[in-house]
Amino acid sequence: MKTIILPQRERWNELCKRPLIPASDLENIVREILNRVKSKSDRAVNYFSEKFDGVRPENLKVGSDEILESEKQIPRELKDAISIAKNNIERFHAAQLLAEPVIETFKGIKCWRKSIAIEKVGLYIPGGNAPLFSTLLMLAVPAKIAGCKEIVVCTPPGKDGKVSPLILYTAQLIGITEIFKAGGAQAIAAMAYGTESIPKVYKIFGPGNQYVTKAKEMVQQEGISIDLPAGPSEVLVIADNKANAEFVAADLLSQAEHGPDSQVIMLTDDLKVIEAVKSELDKQIEILPRKEIAIKSLYNSKLIFLPTLSECIDFSNLYAPEHLIINTVDANSVADNVKNAGSVFLGKYSCESAGDYASGTNHTLPTNGFAKNYSGVSIDSFLKKITFQEISAEGIRSLGPVIELMAEAESLIAHRNAVSVRLKSLENG
Repeated sequence: MKTIILPQRERWNELCKRPLIPASDLENIVREILNRVKSKSDRAVNYFSEKFDGVRPENLKVGSDEILESEKQIPRELKDAISIAKNNIERFHAAQLLAEPVIETFKGIKCWRKSIAIEKVGLYIPGGNAPLFSTLLMLAVPAKIAGCKEIVVCTPPGKDGKVSPLILYTAQLIGITEIFKAGGAQAIAAMAYGTESIPKVYKIFGPGNQYVTKAKEMVQQEGISIDLPAGPSEVLVIADNKANAEFVAADLLSQAEHGPDSQVIMLTDDLKVIEAVKSELDKQIEILPRKEIAIKSLYNSKLIFLPTLSECIDFSNLYAPEHLIINTVDANSVADNVKNAGSVFLGKYSCESAGDYASGTNHTLPTNGFAKNYSGVSIDSFLKKITFQEISAEGIRSLGPVIELMAEAESLIAHRNAVSVRLKSLENG
């Protein structure tokens, strides 16, 4: 990791830049995938699966027997852990279902808003070497609570052509059966346009590599809604002189092991903390199975010394991290000044891994600085809001003249007349 001492504020924007893995002609590659899936349907999905993942599934849809079989392959202790996580996620997200009141805005004018579930949603769950069954929990549980009628899951199969038993078991536990063996940009295209096997959906959720992210961005331009920009994972830790260096290093490595394009940042107002964390990083990285990935990630990461915790928060708000850990003596006081972050973890025991798996909050969060204007996934992500209004005779009498005056001022005479004919009808009894 690079150590940066007292950077001037003019340099902060440069220091906030995320690493990018070069992809030659990314947009053209993804556009070709989208167009071929749109025109060739399942054939194109299979073609790209074989080309990029080296596997061509016999059937794109996972059979019910495969789902049932998965239960036998998961140890009891892990099943119990998944169940606890599911219950916590349900408890946290169910509390977000709030009924809104009917408001009388003017005498005889009632207005209200109703939440309606998006009927068809698609969930992209990364697979491969690290099948993210936790992401399935984070997306499918709130989708179920919201009341989405059709939940479609796409996830890449392994080299054996099968989906991870962990993903299948988790899907079964939540009550999802529409699971398809498709990954990458081709899976996003399949859910956006529909194929012979994979249903078309109205909104697509889930993280992925830069091809998946670009595919989501491009189908959004064609009217398919997406959850949020979710690229490589990142964490920013603010640590004071009382922070446990072992804890801080473990938190940094927990994100660094995601991928070579992940980024981790530590901010501190004490130089001794930097040296202690460096020492811990060297020690802990040696025992990681994903050591080589973590090393590449750390190459693009930074340990930054700033004069005060106040300036650390200022830098963090500019960076707008996906995950923010405040490991300071008075974390709640520091957190009062947080303006931009996907999810915040307070105090020395609040590790980011808790939010990734089982505390209850959602781990699908905005990255790459998008926490400045995006929220993480919640129940609201799976709902649309419809407004209603009811106007009585008393209401149109009281508000009608206001509407007539405003419509006439905009020269929209038909708008005015829609009110005038009603007022005249009331005058005539």
